[in-house]
Amino acid sequence: MEMEMEGNSLASPSCPDGRKRRVCYYYDPGIANVDYGEHHVMVPRRVAMTHGLVTSYRLLRDMELLRTRPATEDELAGILTDDYLRLLRDLTPGTYRADTARRHHIGALSGDERNDNPVIDGLWDYCARYAGGSLAAARALGSGRSDIAINWSGGMHHACSGEASGFCYVNDIVLAITELLATFPRVLYVDIDVHHGDGVEKYFAADGRVMTVSFHQYGRGGKGSDTFFFPGTGSAEDVGEGAGKYRTLNVPMKAGMEDAGYKELFVPIMREVMGVFRPDAIVLQCGADSLSGDRLGEFNLSVRGHAECVSYLRSFNVPLLLLGGGGYTINHVASCWCYETAVAVGKEKEIPDDIPHHGYEHYYKDQGYKLHYGVSKVGRNASTKEHMDNIRDAALKNVENLHELLKRGVARSVQFKDIDDRELYKQRPKKRSNRDEEDPMDRLHRLCGEADVRNFFARLGDENMRGAASSPGWETKTYEEHRRASKAAVHRCSH
Repeated sequence: MEMEMEGNSLASPSCPDGRKRRVCYYYDPGIANVDYGEHHVMVPRRVAMTHGLVTSYRLLRDMELLRTRPATEDELAGILTDDYLRLLRDLTPGTYRADTARRHHIGALSGDERNDNPVIDGLWDYCARYAGGSLAAARALGSGRSDIAINWSGGMHHACSGEASGFCYVNDIVLAITELLATFPRVLYVDIDVHHGDGVEKYFAADGRVMTVSFHQYGRGGKGSDTFFFPGTGSAEDVGEGAGKYRTLNVPMKAGMEDAGYKELFVPIMREVMGVFRPDAIVLQCGADSLSGDRLGEFNLSVRGHAECVSYLRSFNVPLLLLGGGGYTINHVASCWCYETAVAVGKEKEIPDDIPHHGYEHYYKDQGYKLHYGVSKVGRNASTKEHMDNIRDAALKNVENLHELLKRGVARSVQFKDIDDRELYKQRPKKRSNRDEEDPMDRLHRLCGEADVRNFFARLGDENMRGAASSPGWETKTYEEHRRASKAAVHRCSH
């Protein structure tokens, strides 16, 4: 799917060639160790896998790195109710009280066997870390030093001010948009997760400064389910309220949506939104559960098809914040977000399809160690041409209504906020190396790589299994010989 890049006609002060952008990137390795539980589909390590690919493809050298800084309690207090904030701050598996936590949809609910929002170790720290990343990225855009900011650990679009929902505890998107509004008069939020961006929509439904656009699966599940696809909201009839009327735009789709059908909706709708709302900044939630083969989602997008949405919005040369979101087949998620990082820096046509050797490469065996895996041939697009036309026409009608409303509106006014960017960015080392941001798994893989390639460990195992204790001291002698060989191999790998 190739989307025409109409926005390239707009000038970019920092990068006039229309291809390059000043990109900053946030990665907190502490998030990778968060565990939702053995059978839970949310696996935060997917962010570390993404970072491993980004590092292996040498994309870090094309981006400024943001300092790791968790959001503070005061910052989170701006978007959370007092009782919910206290619960998140103090809750541990040991202090869990069902009657209290369940009021905020944390822990197993009555009749809910999945336990979507479990009581996990380090919950407050986890929320503060991913929210801090989105806050730092928003401030980087507000400072004017970056054109695009990335935080793949963010994008938790279901969380509300007083409760968790859909694996999301704190809505970092709301926090980021609130921060952007201190600098940018109008902020556009676009959501390409397979699930409706309900938490963000609800928070800004009556705010005329923010427009939310959500492309999502809606209605009954496409796999014979009698229940509505989560969260069951996001009808085309929901258009906002009060000062935010017609600034809520929903594009509900049926199961099986593929690249071509997605393009038929995304391009004309976003073209009109950009022309009418004229945002000063864009937040794009890149939930990867809309990819083919997701464990929960029922769309059939390819990695390229998903990334074309990023490319299209990037082309308008408006400050752009890229966030993660859903995505539960973790190798697909990492492939997608790595490729979209390449799109952000303008190198998507330069990185090879073959996944480089790195610490997480074994996760990509089922996709042939390729960045772009084949889409599923099972499950057709359930939408007819008539249905697609109706969806598009309804969305465009809402944009037209917004246009008429804005023509009668008053001039914009905003109190701008000065941002000191000196504490936002990491200092570049004099000689930049891929090892500067090396993931522990990649470090182990690098140090042991040469020895492993030479089958050192396999030989050692075979010899020990044969257990030929043919002479006294054999095992000690063999161990010492292999230890010296291993030490030499690791030394060569690490220098």
